[in-house]
Amino acid sequence: IVQKNGGMDNAYTTKDYTVYFQIFSSDRITLSVELEADRMQNLTIDLKETLSERSVVMEERRLRYEDDPQNSLFEEVIAASFKVHPYQRPIIGWMSDLKSIERDDLYNYYKAHYTPDNAVITIVGDVNGDEMIKKINRSFGNIQPGHPKKKVISFTEPEQKGERRVFLKKEAELPYLLIAYHTPHFPHEDSYALDVLGLILSGGKSSRLYTSLVYEKKVALNVYADYDGFHKDPYIFLFAATASPEKEIKDVEDALYEEIEKLKKEQPLEREVQKAKNQIESSFIMGQDSIYMQAMKYGMFEMLGDWRLIDRYLEGIRKVTSEDIVRVAKKYLNEDNRTVGILIPTKKTSEK
Repeated sequence: IVQKNGGMDNAYTTKDYTVYFQIFSSDRITLSVELEADRMQNLTIDLKETLSERSVVMEERRLRYEDDPQNSLFEEVIAASFKVHPYQRPIIGWMSDLKSIERDDLYNYYKAHYTPDNAVITIVGDVNGDEMIKKINRSFGNIQPGHPKKKVISFTEPEQKGERRVFLKKEAELPYLLIAYHTPHFPHEDSYALDVLGLILSGGKSSRLYTSLVYEKKVALNVYADYDGFHKDPYIFLFAATASPEKEIKDVEDALYEEIEKLKKEQPLEREVQKAKNQIESSFIMGQDSIYMQAMKYGMFEMLGDWRLIDRYLEGIRKVTSEDIVRVAKKYLNEDNRTVGILIPTKKTSEK
């Protein structure tokens, strides 16, 4: 139906929510609303189709995670980082979950969660807002909310009080390092400085980590740092690096810690901070150059608390100072707050 009307649709899942989206010309927007309302109340889940799709997802998991040593290590590090919070589980699920899931499990989940009181509708484009509200009320107004009313369960991850280490032996070419530090999520007051810190450390090939570990010390083939604060609950600040041939993973780890400690002792230059802030702002603005990206951004901020926070984000980034960078580095990037994962390559077993 979507393709016949010149549209496209897809879906994706994050740690916190699932998104279904459609892109249509504005004269087909009523169809889009009707299709989503139909999805919310009339979905049929066939047993044969369930088994078929389950096999597809299991194969996807095999290819993307179990056969990929770096992604496998990532899953192990996240699972070790979170002892209580559901963030410990991979989005796609563990293979044991996929093998055991049945048609009734899917249907019961659908009936419990795919309800108007548990959904956010975001529409961007050449439409009349008042008319859209009327269309939405007509299509979704008679759909019953979930019963009984769902209680939102809050999970609080206990403070980590000591370094955790994960070692994974898997067929791979080179050793690989992953380090995860617990950090607050947006819009916590420290989230803005953590975002800028990530760009100072890893904003391209002229960044601190790449310059030091790849160009100067030559202990790593690549390295990056990533702070992702756009979650409903506190998540992690992640570092990753692949060791250079003939180098030990300890060389990489030591060099990475050295750069972190250097940042704690000496404030970054103002031009360094401003460059990182400019990169964030430019990326954020350019990331809204399509109606799809705009809808995704507004929907994300609403799911995280309030769509109006989208304006607050850049305001917070612009206020970050060199002192803020040092402060958050000292506060969060410390030994007791980290989980370290090391991929130990094994030789490929010969086929018989």
